[in-house]
Amino acid sequence: MEGKLKTAVLGATGYSGYELTRLLLRHPRSQKPLLLKRESGSGGGNLSDAFPALCGNGGYPLEPFSLETLQRSGVDLLFLATPHELSRALVPEILRAGIRVIDLSGAWRLQRPEHRNVYGFDDADVKAAHEAMSKAVYGIPELRTGEITDAVLVANPGCYATSVILAVAPLLSAGLIDRERGIISDSKSGVSGAGKEATARTHFVSIADNFSAYAVFKHRHLGEMVEQLNLHSGELIFTPHLLPIPRGILSTIYVHLSRQCTTAEVERCYRDHYAGRRWVRVFSPPQLPEIQFSLHSNHCDIGFCLADDGQRLVIVSCIDNLLKGAAGQAVQNMNVMHGWNEAEGLQ
Repeated sequence: MEGKLKTAVLGATGYSGYELTRLLLRHPRSQKPLLLKRESGSGGGNLSDAFPALCGNGGYPLEPFSLETLQRSGVDLLFLATPHELSRALVPEILRAGIRVIDLSGAWRLQRPEHRNVYGFDDADVKAAHEAMSKAVYGIPELRTGEITDAVLVANPGCYATSVILAVAPLLSAGLIDRERGIISDSKSGVSGAGKEATARTHFVSIADNFSAYAVFKHRHLGEMVEQLNLHSGELIFTPHLLPIPRGILSTIYVHLSRQCTTAEVERCYRDHYAGRRWVRVFSPPQLPEIQFSLHSNHCDIGFCLADDGQRLVIVSCIDNLLKGAAGQAVQNMNVMHGWNEAEGLQ
């Protein structure tokens, strides 16, 4: 174990937290992670209580969370798979203790107050929250490797946001999108994206044999997309939908190009932008990604279809919302922060 990174996970009993724990347990450069629960008191149960598939595999005890526990255990990096409000409250003190953080919630993703307001944060210490916010780096490795390397706080992106940002960023960077005509993203997610706690909308009787739109014009990930793509709010229409499947995201994105292009030019734009990036796969037309191709992997699959006029483009982007959209990307960020190969522990 000598020389291996000491990690901890707060929130391992959620879907993303469980996937994260599973990845860390097999990571060649990480010790067995310290698993923490929010409730105080003695004893913490076992992760196998929440996920019986782990039974008989040596035990995965959950300890009550405290800063003292982190320090006593020599934790180098803490993953937070917690509600946004809890991450917002905990991170300033954790950073002051010299522990780096990768936060899977939306607590630190949004720099602009008008976008952050969707969460309704009520910071007990506004100055401390502002200081932590100034240190936060948005964690899409394919776009922000240099910043992530030195970061003490990485805000792991939202799942929808990941699928859209990676699909659109190369074209915007190349000036190929006619921004005045707007961008439309029609995105669909499996039910695990809503979290582990069931609601009236996510119960089986509501989802089975159904397909529905929700949070139109109001989804929390919209602000991430606008900020990271340097768009004005009126330049992007994003509509999320709930699919009757456990996991996976497919985003269908509609854009007008700023000039007439060929299919080869568009493909070259994507391949040049993501050259050497292990976890983005660019599909050659006419093949388009499907949810099943990226399931249980850290890949973002991107494909497109160009209209005969050379200016109307449909992009399809697929990810596993629990991996590239959450836990897998968090481990990818960990690898970048420590100068390791981005594929470590994810293959």
